[in-house]
Amino acid sequence: MKKKNKKTKKKNMFSVIENKIFHKEEEEDTTFSLFEVIIIILISILFGIVIGYIVTCSKTSIIIKDKNLAEIVNVYNNLTNNYYDKVNKDKLSDGAIKGMVESLDDPFTNYMENETAKEFDRAVKGSFIGIGVTVSYQEDGYYKIIEIIDNTPASKAGLKEDDILIKVNDIDIVKEPKMFESIAKGKVGSKVKLTVKRRNKEKEFNLKRAVVEIQSVHNKIIDYEGLNVGYLKIDVFAANSYKQFKTSMKRFDKNNIDALVIDVRDNPGGHLNQTREILSTFFPKKTVLYQVETKKGSKKIYSMNNSSKNYPVIVLINSASASASEILASCFKENYKNATIVGTSSYGKGTVQKSQSLNDGSSIKYTTEKWLTSKGKWIGDKGIKPDVFVEETKDYCENPNYDNDTQLQEGLKKLKESN
Repeated sequence: MKKKNKKTKKKNMFSVIENKIFHKEEEEDTTFSLFEVIIIILISILFGIVIGYIVTCSKTSIIIKDKNLAEIVNVYNNLTNNYYDKVNKDKLSDGAIKGMVESLDDPFTNYMENETAKEFDRAVKGSFIGIGVTVSYQEDGYYKIIEIIDNTPASKAGLKEDDILIKVNDIDIVKEPKMFESIAKGKVGSKVKLTVKRRNKEKEFNLKRAVVEIQSVHNKIIDYEGLNVGYLKIDVFAANSYKQFKTSMKRFDKNNIDALVIDVRDNPGGHLNQTREILSTFFPKKTVLYQVETKKGSKKIYSMNNSSKNYPVIVLINSASASASEILASCFKENYKNATIVGTSSYGKGTVQKSQSLNDGSSIKYTTEKWLTSKGKWIGDKGIKPDVFVEETKDYCENPNYDNDTQLQEGLKKLKESN
């Protein structure tokens, strides 16, 4: 009988433990004996040891699995723990990342520090939170406003070009340079007070930060010897470039243009999906716009629409036209029946990059694939040769305008000849 009681008691003890964990217990069952408490403590300790062992083993296996990573971690730990002087851990990790990126010996794979990464993101995103001004640093430490973007807080408040920015929130930016950086920092709708000097008089402006859209696509209509020509300048293929492109094309269609000039000079590239959407306006669905090549093979990228155009097109390129700009130019060169490429040979960037943001605000941009023309040609280091070679003049480089733009003028002549 005594043995039976012991077994029953042991069975009840574990039943109580299970119920305490998984169920709500009635009041009379919530009291443990001293022996039961000791057992619970022992089980908890054993459980903790097992979990700790599992975690330790898993961490060890990761380090052993990747010996190269183990070396990096060991060097990092040795330097931070044993170096004779204080070590800046941020600089140490930055240096490690830079070293890895530079070892690839790829000019298009690079590490971008915080501010550079912000500028890059702003360019490709096509918008930013701010007030809508471009400034130039002056020798005295102040900033001169050289451009005001239309329909922004700055333009609505009455700021003007040549205003000298001297204070932010009543703090002199020469004494506190970081105050200038704070202009763009803040949520949409947050307030910022600017003090500028205009004709030796100080003026104050209270503004609210807003989303400022960068205009990457510009359009105008040129009357060239009776020919109605649409002129389209694409600065970069940002995330909103296709939207701006559609607005331009609506204007051209409304004015019944006879021909089109697409200017991608000095355009470094950008989002390939934007390039694809723009090109799809000119080519039917079966058209291969370009190809991409990865470790797994190549893939053809087709037009997304069934629309097409038949008027003459001139594409202007130069040595700074790269990546997505070259995709656009090569597609017209190989597929559009009435297209002429005018200018100088393009940059020759035949690879595609992706960017990865890091926790400290910096980022890395690394090559993931090659791109090929619609006919399967790789233009890396060679670029695209124009059909009509025309160099930019010194006058144009120093003071660009319509009259001294020899490449545009030559393009317009070709359009007149083809009509």
